[in-house]
Amino acid sequence: MVNVAIFVSGSGTNCENIIRHFSGSGSVRVALVLSNRADAYALVRAERLGVPSVVMPKADFNDERKLMAVLAEHAIDFIVLAGFLLMVPPFLTERYPRRIVNIHPALLPKYGGKGMYGHHVHEAVRASGDTETGITIHYVSNVCDGGEIIFQAKTPVGPDDTPDDIAASVHRLEQRHFPEVIEQVIGREFA
Repeated sequence: MVNVAIFVSGSGTNCENIIRHFSGSGSVRVALVLSNRADAYALVRAERLGVPSVVMPKADFNDERKLMAVLAEHAIDFIVLAGFLLMVPPFLTERYPRRIVNIHPALLPKYGGKGMYGHHVHEAVRASGDTETGITIHYVSNVCDGGEIIFQAKTPVGPDDTPDDIAASVHRLEQRHFPEVIEQVIGREFA
């Protein structure tokens, strides 16, 4: 059994979708939801679905001893970032090489890096006049949004689409593809 931790900072729609995707799996289990924010609605979703959760403020998250103790307690093999807004510390990428994935709401390398998350990305896409955007699922490295790309999916951007319209289109791609890509990566990495 591969034990997965999902790191979150916000509402947790992707987190819930991933938990539901693996709920009947005989080989993958979401064993932990970790949030840097106590008010993240993802924690409520995790509780409703029976997944243990923990809150780790930034200082604790960046403390190797504290973070690794939590991951060891839940026997975590693989980590998914689903709307997690902190940089992953180098000690974690060293301990989990090719075992941490993130989803980004744009077609990297466009609209990546510091400050490019959530609605900021969709506003930048709208302002640029791009005719398409999408999602990127990538391995996490020590460079913000700089890890090896695993998968991308595209969606058109209409001339009258608002940032909210773009966000809705991107969210549909996330819901459709993220759990399946996680399952494929785990299948390859733990074969």
